[in-house]
Amino acid sequence: MAPGAAALSGHSKWANIKRRKAVVDAQKGKVFSRLAREITVAARHGGPNPDANFRLATAIERARAENLPSGNIERAIARGAGGGDEADYEELQYEGYGAGGIAILALIMTNNRNRTAAELRHLFSKHGGALGETGCVAWMFKRRARVAVTARDEEELLLTAADIGADDVEAEEDGSFSVYGKPEDLQSLRQGLIERGVEVISAEFTYDPSMRTEVGGAEQEKVLALLEALDDHDDIQDVFTNADFSE
Repeated sequence: MAPGAAALSGHSKWANIKRRKAVVDAQKGKVFSRLAREITVAARHGGPNPDANFRLATAIERARAENLPSGNIERAIARGAGGGDEADYEELQYEGYGAGGIAILALIMTNNRNRTAAELRHLFSKHGGALGETGCVAWMFKRRARVAVTARDEEELLLTAADIGADDVEAEEDGSFSVYGKPEDLQSLRQGLIERGVEVISAEFTYDPSMRTEVGGAEQEKVLALLEALDDHDDIQDVFTNADFSE
């Protein structure tokens, strides 16, 4: 896409499944745990003041969008600022393959990397995949800034996105939109949208595959089962894949 030209496009099937699944997971408290962990780690590394810590500010914004209670947010910040075992999480990246050779990238926050690695290796094996070495699939994924927004007028949003230097705009199943750009532009994209009257839901980093691998039939069932099992794991913050599922 030409610089400064945003275009409306569709989203991947797994991303849509994740969004629907997140609604159910929120009812079970899983989403709340992940959001609180992200806030704790952000506060630990950048300080407890969201005005001076953009990562913390975006984590709080996302948490509020998911209706995480204010008390939970405050306690998560306090844990991060106070240090101690509860804030002692490592941020890791695990990579591997699913059935059909599809690539999987998982972002982790754990306080016991040996336990997490053993559990993920078991999940990959159980569902016809294999946990790989560092770097085996990461090269297939591009890190991008994503700002989730609501908008009544698609054309107006496209013009606004192009005006602030966004690369792409994608329509989501729930009627919202995702505005994408370079990772270093996350804060400026978010602020630019707010200043132009666009309602921002959340701002975060995502990973998009540079190439996709099509899977169908029994392989698709195995891949989806693995992705959902990984997404359910307590230490995993997010899961990305290059799988292109048949309808």
